[in-house]
Amino acid sequence: MSTKYRKPRALTPGDTVAVISPSWGGPSEFPHIFEAGLHILHGWGLRTKEYPSTRLPAAELAQQPALRAHDVNSAFGDDSVAAIWATIGGDDSVLLLPHLNKQLIAANPKILIGFSDNTTLLVYAHLLGGMVTFHGPSLMAGIAQLSKFPQRHRAHIHDMLFAHQSAITYKSYSHYSDGYRDWSDPSYGAELKPLQYSRGWQFLQGNGIHHGETFGGCIEVLEWLKGSPYWPTPDFWQGKILFLETSEEKPSITDVTRWLRNYGIQDVFSKVAGVLIGRARDYTLGEQIALDVAVLNVIRNEFGATTIPIVTNVDIGHTDPQFIVPIGITMQIDCNEQRISLTESWLS
Repeated sequence: MSTKYRKPRALTPGDTVAVISPSWGGPSEFPHIFEAGLHILHGWGLRTKEYPSTRLPAAELAQQPALRAHDVNSAFGDDSVAAIWATIGGDDSVLLLPHLNKQLIAANPKILIGFSDNTTLLVYAHLLGGMVTFHGPSLMAGIAQLSKFPQRHRAHIHDMLFAHQSAITYKSYSHYSDGYRDWSDPSYGAELKPLQYSRGWQFLQGNGIHHGETFGGCIEVLEWLKGSPYWPTPDFWQGKILFLETSEEKPSITDVTRWLRNYGIQDVFSKVAGVLIGRARDYTLGEQIALDVAVLNVIRNEFGATTIPIVTNVDIGHTDPQFIVPIGITMQIDCNEQRISLTESWLS
């Protein structure tokens, strides 16, 4: 099975990466964290290019969605730029979508990476631009802290963007962090909160091996796209593997239940090949288990999807380390071996 979406080329040392702030103006608020992220990219031999919105004061940036969209368009249209990396998330990048140039973006596939509020851009470039996009750490949230992670994770992030691989098997991390030390405290740099033991992936149901193209992102942000021109058509969901993850705002289990019901009433669970739920940020062990119960109840009991694999507590999203998950690439879920893999190349 091979994706129909266009794949961006792999990065090589010497490439230029566009560093953009399509959402909140984090670089202006916490420049030391932003610089720590740039340091990682420069250490990989990459050049970085900033845009008018990149370091604009957050209050000004919030008032200028058209400027932020112009920078996204400019980055896609710049032949010298090999990848576009979001500095951080926020809550209003949906305002950029009417200002984006679909034809320009579609004509220039390149690595676009971010998560959280940047789910809007990933979905737009995937659905309307027809390209593989990359759900993964932003410059300030995940990359700035990269030296604090195990070597295996540092290699994962680098190799997902630089190496020509035809497959990868994800492996869960034994420990994780619910975010970062207080960035406003000058005594802290790009430091993680204390690590916690992870209970690992939870295969709630499913047997055998299942394949499908990946699609998903931050569950709250996806809610803002429903019913808009930037939401998938009903036939899109057939054979997809849907991945969803919750933000640092820690939505309640009741909220997640209701959002999942919305997918159910759209008939999504009768069409997809599998569902992955990211490890929930700031959930206690008891809340994690209660979330598992709620997810299984909605998908299996309320909507009768009894055979698709459902895997929760996956290293995706707002806890660290988080995987890079390309959107639009064939994934395999092996329920018997409890293994999650990509089974085709994600870079050209």
